[in-house]
Amino acid sequence: MPLSAEQRREYRAIAHHLKPVIIIGDNGVSDALVQELERALNDHELVKIKVSSTEREERQEAIEAACRATGAELVQTIGKMAILLRRAADPNPKLSNLRNQG
Repeated sequence: MPLSAEQRREYRAIAHHLKPVIIIGDNGVSDALVQELERALNDHELVKIKVSSTEREERQEAIEAACRATGAELVQTIGKMAILLRRAADPNPKLSNLRNQG
């Protein structure tokens, strides 16, 4: 289900202060990167990633590949940064970026 404009705004506000937990380098979206991104999404639900490529098309392809591989939804892309969301079935309240707000 696509995010509404209001939800996107809320998630962008939460993610504003976050630092990137995953950096997609020259190797692109490898199996090891997908495993680490899965762990980050399971723990935090809302994560910021950075793509080091200088080409806009390559960055967009890498972000889309990461979303497809993990089932995450893209909240926003600004330059080399992207915010991904995937709600956990049983979120850990101590780790979740969504539960720590408020």
